Amino acid sequence: MFHSPLSGVVVVFTISPVTAAAPPGELHFLHLKKIGMNLQKKTFPWHIVVFLAPAVIIYSMFSALPLLDTLRLGFYTSNDAGVHSFVGLANYHTILFDSDWSKAFWNAMLNNLKFFGIHMLLQNPIGLLLATLFSLKGLRGARTYRTLIFLPTLLSVVIIGFIWQLILSPLWGVGEGLMTHVGLGDYFAPWLGQETTALLTLGLISVWQYVGIPMMLIYAALLAVPEEVLEAAYAEGASSFRIFWQIKLPLILPTLGLVTILTFVANFNAFDLIYSVKGALAGPNYSTDILGTFFYRTFFGYQAQIGSPTMGAAVATLMFLVILLGVASYFYFVQRKLTRYEL
Repeated sequence: MFHSPLSGVVVVFTISPVTAAAPPGELHFLHLKKIGMNLQKKTFPWHIVVFLAPAVIIYSMFSALPLLDTLRLGFYTSNDAGVHSFVGLANYHTILFDSDWSKAFWNAMLNNLKFFGIHMLLQNPIGLLLATLFSLKGLRGARTYRTLIFLPTLLSVVIIGFIWQLILSPLWGVGEGLMTHVGLGDYFAPWLGQETTALLTLGLISVWQYVGIPMMLIYAALLAVPEEVLEAAYAEGASSFRIFWQIKLPLILPTLGLVTILTFVANFNAFDLIYSVKGALAGPNYSTDILGTFFYRTFFGYQAQIGSPTMGAAVATLMFLVILLGVASYFYFVQRKLTRYEL
């Protein structure tokens, strides 16, 4: 307590035990820390907004808003004058249950599932095998081989399709001559022109082009396996196959799951290879028709077929729902059950 003789005011100071016991330097530090905490509470992180704003604006303009508008357009129909009127789920009912539309849609869906199955049975296992080979120590020329295998993924799909058309053409292609040269000429056939083999041939072309992507992803995951664990396994006398099966493979399961979901999304978004090789009709007799080419004909029209933006938007929405359902099913039934090993 302090009594001022000039003003007659009595000032009472209350000192807490902690403050009284603290040295002057620590009191100054606590005071500055309190001021800093107050400033942190009051200051808004505008720098985060500045850095995120360009990406958010671009994504909204070119991805989010077109997607939302497509979802909206699927609930409308248009007349010859281009006037839109709300019809609810009528477009989806037509695509799924109308005799003319449903046959084409389910044929495209089935072909898309086959196309995805070809990649799952060939592309990803081959990518795993190549990644395992390239991860072995002492393999000469591994960097060159990796580059050559990954190189087709950098080429345009249109170029790839045109090249394989030239190779497999029964009229001027070099495929028949090469097979005849090695004694397999009797097995050559116009695979791209037959209903039973056209989709499989296109799937093999796609596998050849994109096998480098799963190879590099799995290869990076294998390089991340700790050397100490592998050396300990070798010291215990474990064989290379047992080390791969019981150590490496469980550790790269999350990467294999990522490769699977990327393959699924890419295959159900596929369009360019089928279009560049077989055109919008996806022949012969729609045997290579997938959801991407079906959407193209529906939205833009082709030859005698008149395009319908509203029906095309409905097809695009169904494609989006199929992909969303597949991704959600994977994360719910597979991803959360993958065992993540902590080393």
